Amino acid sequence: MTSQRARDRLVAKLQEEGIRDDRVLEVIRNLARHHFIDQALHSRAYENTALPIGHGQTISQPWIVARMTEALIEKYVPERVLEIGTGSGYQAAVLAGIVPQVYTVERIEELLRQARRRFRQLGIENLRSRHDDGKLGWPAEAPFDAIILTAAGDRIPTKLLEQLKPGGVLVAPVGSPSQQVLVRLTKDESGDVIREELGPVSFVPLLGGIG
Repeated sequence: MTSQRARDRLVAKLQEEGIRDDRVLEVIRNLARHHFIDQALHSRAYENTALPIGHGQTISQPWIVARMTEALIEKYVPERVLEIGTGSGYQAAVLAGIVPQVYTVERIEELLRQARRRFRQLGIENLRSRHDDGKLGWPAEAPFDAIILTAAGDRIPTKLLEQLKPGGVLVAPVGSPSQQVLVRLTKDESGDVIREELGPVSFVPLLGGIG
């Protein structure tokens, strides 16, 4: 269940469900998702479903990882991407297979420690991580060409929008636990933000502070 054949079946499923970007599909085909979950769940690693990773968090459904990545790189491949919510590290690893530099912030120290170990084991070198409140972003490394959030809040934190370059793209779930929508915000050269809604989603809540 952790073979290349299982990954190929997952990619075929994603294509059936509307994922079209070959760059995204190829990274998912080659990235071993079972490394990002507990061994007891390895048999389910290539199902198109979210799975628990502890601390009340989940590794996102492969379709949503693919869709968010596709939305982020649709217009151009950004040089520097900030991810809020490292979690298992899977979304960051997918991004690192496409963009030159990924920065990721996680508020739960134990999850970040596990993700860092996975990044080292997989030899992912174009990725930097930080234990901090994701709502604050990573000011010392700002501005970013793109930002992606893997948890949902009622609105996008102002500090994150401030860290997005003019011309940059932000992809995030927004809304209440019972009603969320995936949005793509594009900041134009004058600093105004254009909002697109990409469809309903379901994510864990975006929390502040560190743990």
